Amino acid sequence: MLLARKRIRRYLSKDSEIEIVGECNNGQEAIEAVERLKPQLVFLDVQMPETDGFEFVEAIGRENLPTIIFVTAHDKFALRAFEVNAFDYLLKPFSAERLEATLKRAKEQIFKKEAVPTEKLLSLINELKIEDQYLKRITVKERGKIIFVAIDEIDFIEAQGNYLQLGTNETSHLIRMPLHQLEAKLNPQQFVRIHRSTIVNIDRIREMHPLFNGDQTVIMKSGKKLTMTRNYRDKLKILLGNI
Repeated sequence: MLLARKRIRRYLSKDSEIEIVGECNNGQEAIEAVERLKPQLVFLDVQMPETDGFEFVEAIGRENLPTIIFVTAHDKFALRAFEVNAFDYLLKPFSAERLEATLKRAKEQIFKKEAVPTEKLLSLINELKIEDQYLKRITVKERGKIIFVAIDEIDFIEAQGNYLQLGTNETSHLIRMPLHQLEAKLNPQQFVRIHRSTIVNIDRIREMHPLFNGDQTVIMKSGKKLTMTRNYRDKLKILLGNI
Protein backbone atom coordinates (compact mmCIF):
# COMPACT_ATOMS: atom_id res chain seq x y z
CA MET A 1 0.00 0.00 0.00
CA LEU A 2 2.98 2.35 0.58
CA LEU A 3 3.68 2.73 -3.14
CA ALA A 4 -0.01 3.30 -3.85
CA ARG A 5 -0.16 5.97 -1.12
CA LYS A 6 2.84 7.76 -2.58
CA ARG A 7 1.28 7.71 -6.04
CA ILE A 8 -2.03 9.08 -4.73
CA ARG A 9 -0.30 11.78 -2.67
CA ARG A 10 1.86 12.83 -5.62
CA TYR A 11 -1.19 13.20 -7.85
CA LEU A 12 -3.39 14.93 -5.27
CA SER A 13 -0.68 17.46 -4.42
CA LYS A 14 -1.05 18.85 -7.96
CA ASP A 15 -4.79 19.46 -7.54
CA SER A 16 -5.57 22.99 -6.32
CA GLU A 17 -8.97 21.85 -4.99
CA ILE A 18 -7.42 19.20 -2.74
CA GLU A 19 -5.77 19.65 0.64
CA ILE A 20 -4.11 16.54 2.06
CA VAL A 21 -4.76 16.59 5.81
CA GLY A 22 -3.44 13.19 6.83
CA GLU A 23 -1.96 9.82 5.93
CA CYS A 24 -2.26 6.62 7.97
CA ASN A 25 -0.44 3.30 8.24
CA ASN A 26 -3.28 1.15 9.56
CA GLY A 27 -6.98 1.02 10.30
CA GLN A 28 -6.78 2.33 13.86
CA GLU A 29 -4.78 5.36 12.75
CA ALA A 30 -7.35 5.93 10.02
CA ILE A 31 -10.23 5.92 12.52
CA GLU A 32 -8.47 8.38 14.82
CA ALA A 33 -7.48 10.66 11.94
CA VAL A 34 -10.98 10.79 10.42
CA GLU A 35 -12.55 11.50 13.82
CA ARG A 36 -10.04 14.30 14.47
CA LEU A 37 -9.69 15.86 11.03
CA LYS A 38 -13.17 15.18 9.60
CA PRO A 39 -12.08 15.00 5.93
CA GLN A 40 -14.58 15.09 3.10
CA LEU A 41 -12.77 12.40 1.11
CA VAL A 42 -10.84 9.30 2.19
CA PHE A 43 -8.81 6.84 0.09
CA LEU A 44 -9.25 3.60 2.04
CA ASP A 45 -7.34 0.35 1.49
CA VAL A 46 -9.63 -2.67 1.60
CA GLN A 47 -7.11 -4.76 3.55
CA MET A 48 -6.15 -2.50 6.45
CA PRO A 49 -3.94 -3.87 9.26
CA GLU A 50 -5.33 -3.93 12.83
CA THR A 51 -8.97 -3.29 11.93
CA ASP A 52 -11.50 -4.07 9.22
CA GLY A 53 -14.02 -2.08 7.25
CA PHE A 54 -16.90 -2.86 9.62
CA GLU A 55 -15.00 -1.51 12.61
CA PHE A 56 -14.03 1.57 10.59
CA VAL A 57 -17.65 2.35 9.69
CA GLU A 58 -18.96 1.77 13.21
CA ALA A 59 -16.18 3.79 14.83
CA ILE A 60 -16.68 6.83 12.57
CA GLY A 61 -20.45 6.66 12.82
CA ARG A 62 -22.73 6.17 9.86
CA GLU A 63 -23.91 9.77 9.82
CA ASN A 64 -20.31 11.10 9.79
CA LEU A 65 -18.84 8.97 7.02
CA PRO A 66 -16.82 10.88 4.41
CA THR A 67 -16.89 10.07 0.70
CA ILE A 68 -14.80 6.91 0.31
CA ILE A 69 -12.68 5.68 -2.58
CA PHE A 70 -11.47 2.14 -2.01
CA VAL A 71 -7.96 1.14 -3.04
CA THR A 72 -7.66 -2.58 -3.63
CA ALA A 73 -5.55 -5.36 -5.09
CA HIS A 74 -8.56 -7.70 -5.28
CA ASP A 75 -9.09 -9.61 -8.49
CA LYS A 76 -11.88 -9.06 -11.00
CA PHE A 77 -14.36 -11.29 -9.20
CA ALA A 78 -14.24 -9.22 -6.03
CA LEU A 79 -14.54 -6.06 -8.13
CA ARG A 80 -18.07 -7.11 -9.06
CA ALA A 81 -18.98 -6.29 -5.46
CA PHE A 82 -17.82 -2.68 -5.93
CA GLU A 83 -19.79 -2.29 -9.13
CA VAL A 84 -22.97 -3.87 -7.77
CA ASN A 85 -22.87 -1.70 -4.67
CA ALA A 86 -22.00 1.45 -6.67
CA PHE A 87 -18.77 2.27 -4.84
CA ASP A 88 -15.78 3.63 -6.68
CA TYR A 89 -12.40 1.97 -6.41
CA LEU A 90 -8.82 2.05 -7.61
CA LEU A 91 -7.38 -1.31 -8.60
CA LYS A 92 -3.68 -1.52 -7.85
CA PRO A 93 -1.62 -0.81 -9.88
CA PHE A 94 -3.70 2.07 -11.25
CA SER A 95 -2.97 4.68 -13.90
CA ALA A 96 -3.05 8.45 -13.51
CA GLU A 97 -6.02 8.51 -15.88
CA ARG A 98 -7.99 6.10 -13.70
CA LEU A 99 -7.16 8.11 -10.58
CA GLU A 100 -8.22 11.34 -12.29
CA ALA A 101 -11.58 9.89 -13.37
CA THR A 102 -12.24 8.46 -9.91
CA LEU A 103 -11.37 11.73 -8.21
CA LYS A 104 -13.65 13.66 -10.55
CA ARG A 105 -16.62 11.49 -9.57
CA ALA A 106 -15.77 11.86 -5.89
CA LYS A 107 -15.71 15.65 -6.18
CA GLU A 108 -19.12 15.63 -7.84
CA GLN A 109 -20.50 13.56 -4.97
CA ILE A 110 -19.03 15.95 -2.40
CA PHE A 111 -20.27 19.09 -4.17
CA LYS A 112 -23.77 17.61 -4.40
CA LYS A 113 -23.52 16.69 -0.70
CA GLU A 114 -24.66 13.15 -1.42
CA ALA A 115 -24.73 10.98 1.69
CA VAL A 116 -22.69 7.79 1.77
CA PRO A 117 -25.13 4.84 1.29
CA THR A 118 -24.20 3.06 4.52
CA GLU A 119 -26.13 -0.17 4.00
CA LYS A 120 -24.51 -0.62 0.59
CA LEU A 121 -21.14 0.09 2.17
CA LEU A 122 -21.67 -2.60 4.81
CA SER A 123 -22.90 -5.01 2.16
CA LEU A 124 -19.77 -4.35 0.11
CA ILE A 125 -17.45 -4.94 3.08
CA ASN A 126 -19.25 -8.18 3.86
CA GLU A 127 -18.87 -9.43 0.27
CA LEU A 128 -15.16 -8.62 0.30
CA LYS A 129 -14.70 -10.41 3.60
CA ILE A 130 -16.41 -13.52 2.18
CA GLU A 131 -14.24 -13.27 -0.95
CA ASP A 132 -11.08 -13.53 1.15
CA GLN A 133 -12.21 -16.93 2.47
CA TYR A 134 -11.91 -18.60 -0.92
CA LEU A 135 -8.78 -20.23 -2.32
CA LYS A 136 -6.48 -18.06 -4.41
CA ARG A 137 -4.11 -20.86 -5.43
CA ILE A 138 -3.64 -24.61 -5.12
CA THR A 139 -0.33 -26.33 -4.38
CA VAL A 140 0.45 -29.43 -6.43
CA LYS A 141 3.27 -31.91 -5.74
CA GLU A 142 4.78 -33.18 -8.98
CA ARG A 143 8.09 -34.99 -9.59
CA GLY A 144 9.63 -33.92 -6.32
CA LYS A 145 8.68 -30.26 -6.56
CA ILE A 146 5.76 -28.07 -5.50
CA ILE A 147 3.83 -26.17 -8.19
CA PHE A 148 1.54 -23.24 -7.43
CA VAL A 149 -1.57 -23.14 -9.62
CA ALA A 150 -3.53 -19.87 -9.51
CA ILE A 151 -7.28 -20.42 -9.16
CA ASP A 152 -8.04 -17.96 -11.98
CA GLU A 153 -5.94 -20.06 -14.40
CA ILE A 154 -8.00 -23.21 -13.87
CA ASP A 155 -10.45 -24.02 -16.69
CA PHE A 156 -12.07 -27.07 -15.16
CA ILE A 157 -11.81 -29.57 -12.32
CA GLU A 158 -12.73 -33.18 -13.08
CA ALA A 159 -12.91 -36.15 -10.72
CA GLN A 160 -10.82 -39.16 -11.76
CA GLY A 161 -11.15 -41.91 -9.18
CA ASN A 162 -9.46 -40.74 -5.98
CA TYR A 163 -7.86 -37.80 -7.80
CA LEU A 164 -8.92 -34.48 -9.30
CA GLN A 165 -7.61 -33.22 -12.62
CA LEU A 166 -7.00 -29.46 -12.65
CA GLY A 167 -7.14 -28.36 -16.28
CA THR A 168 -5.55 -25.07 -17.32
CA ASN A 169 -5.04 -23.45 -20.70
CA GLU A 170 -1.59 -24.99 -21.07
CA THR A 171 -1.48 -28.18 -19.01
CA SER A 172 -3.19 -30.22 -16.27
CA HIS A 173 -2.32 -31.38 -12.78
CA LEU A 174 -3.55 -34.15 -10.47
CA ILE A 175 -4.27 -33.74 -6.78
CA ARG A 176 -5.66 -36.24 -4.30
CA MET A 177 -8.83 -34.72 -2.86
CA PRO A 178 -12.61 -35.34 -3.00
CA LEU A 179 -14.41 -33.03 -5.42
CA HIS A 180 -16.91 -31.79 -2.83
CA GLN A 181 -14.07 -30.82 -0.48
CA LEU A 182 -12.37 -28.59 -3.06
CA GLU A 183 -15.72 -27.21 -4.26
CA ALA A 184 -16.44 -25.87 -0.74
CA LYS A 185 -13.25 -23.78 -0.93
CA LEU A 186 -14.01 -22.19 -4.31
CA ASN A 187 -15.94 -19.00 -5.03
CA PRO A 188 -19.42 -20.16 -6.18
CA GLN A 189 -19.72 -17.01 -8.32
CA GLN A 190 -16.69 -18.18 -10.30
CA PHE A 191 -16.79 -21.98 -10.19
CA VAL A 192 -19.93 -24.02 -10.84
CA ARG A 193 -20.60 -27.73 -11.09
CA ILE A 194 -21.92 -28.82 -14.50
CA HIS A 195 -21.81 -32.57 -13.87
CA ARG A 196 -21.56 -34.74 -10.77
CA SER A 197 -17.84 -35.14 -11.51
CA THR A 198 -17.03 -31.77 -13.15
CA ILE A 199 -16.65 -28.13 -12.05
CA VAL A 200 -15.85 -25.31 -14.48
CA ASN A 201 -14.54 -21.76 -14.22
CA ILE A 202 -17.37 -19.78 -15.85
CA ASP A 203 -15.00 -17.06 -17.08
CA ARG A 204 -13.05 -19.70 -19.00
CA ILE A 205 -16.07 -20.93 -20.99
CA ARG A 206 -15.80 -20.16 -24.71
CA GLU A 207 -19.07 -21.56 -26.07
CA MET A 208 -21.88 -24.04 -25.44
CA HIS A 209 -23.86 -26.36 -27.73
CA PRO A 210 -27.12 -28.21 -27.02
CA LEU A 211 -27.23 -32.02 -26.90
CA PHE A 212 -30.11 -34.43 -26.43
CA ASN A 213 -32.40 -34.44 -23.37
CA GLY A 214 -31.38 -30.96 -22.22
CA ASP A 215 -27.66 -31.74 -21.85
CA GLN A 216 -25.08 -29.39 -23.38
CA THR A 217 -21.49 -29.50 -24.55
CA VAL A 218 -19.38 -26.87 -22.79
CA ILE A 219 -16.24 -25.84 -24.70
CA MET A 220 -13.55 -24.13 -22.66
CA LYS A 221 -11.12 -21.52 -23.96
CA SER A 222 -8.44 -24.22 -23.90
CA GLY A 223 -10.53 -26.24 -26.36
CA LYS A 224 -11.50 -28.87 -23.79
CA LYS A 225 -15.03 -30.22 -24.34
CA LEU A 226 -17.12 -31.10 -21.28
CA THR A 227 -20.67 -32.29 -20.82
CA MET A 228 -23.17 -30.36 -18.72
CA THR A 229 -26.16 -32.42 -17.62
CA ARG A 230 -29.54 -30.75 -17.40
CA ASN A 231 -29.66 -31.24 -13.62
CA TYR A 232 -26.89 -28.62 -13.24
CA ARG A 233 -28.00 -26.27 -16.04
CA ASP A 234 -30.14 -23.89 -13.97
CA LYS A 235 -27.36 -22.72 -11.65
CA LEU A 236 -25.04 -21.92 -14.54
CA LYS A 237 -27.89 -20.13 -16.30
CA ILE A 238 -28.39 -17.87 -13.28
CA LEU A 239 -24.67 -17.02 -13.09
CA LEU A 240 -24.34 -16.31 -16.80
CA GLY A 241 -27.58 -14.38 -16.95
CA ASN A 242 -28.84 -16.05 -20.09
CA ILE A 243 -27.99 -19.26 -21.94
